[in-house]
Amino acid sequence: MPRYVSLRAGEVNVRTGPGVRYPIEWVFQRKDLPVEVTTEYDTWRKIRDWEGTEGWVHQSMLSSKRTMLIVKETRTLRREPSAGAPAVAHAEPGVVGALKWCDVGWCRVRVAGYEGWLRTADFWGIYDGEKIE
Repeated sequence: MPRYVSLRAGEVNVRTGPGVRYPIEWVFQRKDLPVEVTTEYDTWRKIRDWEGTEGWVHQSMLSSKRTMLIVKETRTLRREPSAGAPAVAHAEPGVVGALKWCDVGWCRVRVAGYEGWLRTADFWGIYDGEKIE
């Protein structure tokens, strides 16, 4: 059941429960931000962000597009999936990028027009050992 998705819109209401009768607790203002779906109820999804904050959103506000978020410190995108490969770019905390392809330990990502490889431990938005084709 748990799975990663991304926010479809630049403004997404997060509610205290699964329905419009529940109050809006906060509003995400970041299209493509990765979130984790932890529970489903009818057309509503309980999501969790990278900080562990949870709330309910309508399924229409979520996309199956896989993205990732740089957290904690600046990370280096590499030309190849190797720690010794030349740098392509540096991504600072808060940067969101697209996951293109992942194998164990490394993902091909697109960040701000740059494509390169990141270790899966260097970002939030993928499970340990998960593959994306």
